[in-house]
Amino acid sequence: MEYKQLGRSALRISRIGFGCMSLGNDQSAVDRLLHQAIDGGINFFDTADLYGQGQNETMVGRALRGRRQEVMLATKVGNQWRANGSGWDWNPRKAYILEAAEKSLQRLGTDHIDLYQLHGGTLEDDRAEVIEAFQLLQQQGKVRYYAISSIRPNVIREYIKESAIVSVMMQYSLLDRRPEESCLTLLEQNQVGVLARGAVAKGLLVNKPAEPFLQYHKEAVVQAANSIRAISGEARSAAQTALRFVCHHPAITSAVVGIRTPEQLKEALATFDTPMLSDAEYKKLQSSIHENYYSDHR
Repeated sequence: MEYKQLGRSALRISRIGFGCMSLGNDQSAVDRLLHQAIDGGINFFDTADLYGQGQNETMVGRALRGRRQEVMLATKVGNQWRANGSGWDWNPRKAYILEAAEKSLQRLGTDHIDLYQLHGGTLEDDRAEVIEAFQLLQQQGKVRYYAISSIRPNVIREYIKESAIVSVMMQYSLLDRRPEESCLTLLEQNQVGVLARGAVAKGLLVNKPAEPFLQYHKEAVVQAANSIRAISGEARSAAQTALRFVCHHPAITSAVVGIRTPEQLKEALATFDTPMLSDAEYKKLQSSIHENYYSDHR
């Protein structure tokens, strides 16, 4: 496994991160999977209070008992479940963030969160209030660093200007190169790390039957998937090539992979044992499909 510093933080995290959202409800299976991930070199685990109405945090916390000091633990805040469980509403208010942090700490069974992320964000939010909440949690020692998870360039720009975020989590893949237009360069210039999710584009670049994705019609998705397979050859699996593509960009700190099975974990862990993409291979993948751009929140 390779490791990279996350922005201006002191966190040195694995280039493959473990996205916990897709974990099942079998605690013993989750324990085994997370322990195997740690043994394989993954030290960054990402969850959110939204997932399973907090149950995901509880299971991850139980799995990490006795191994907490070996990992960097990230979670997210901002989506408040309604009392009747019918859905959630956006709530970036200071009081809610402070309350939610306490509950996440309890569910995770830890005294601190390594990376606390705002799970979204709009220009209409009171960013000063959000930042004040994160800073207070830092002062209290409950949060080491704070960040945002966002695909909105206009929101990302404001947090770079107004806060001390150390990273941004965003969707990025061969089928979603929207961050390349402005976000990745801006983040790299400001020493803000990038946590890339969705490297296999919901499986469309690996084994899922083609369907329209973002601005791409079905035929373009087929073309991208075929290019991934052609570049992979015997050297890598399609998923490993998709991950190599994402991590090839210098702005990317880690590709956070949604892992559900031991087989997926094994494949992800072996990514950095495969050959790097050559510049020619990288450019060939880029040219296999036209670039797409953010149409909203620019």
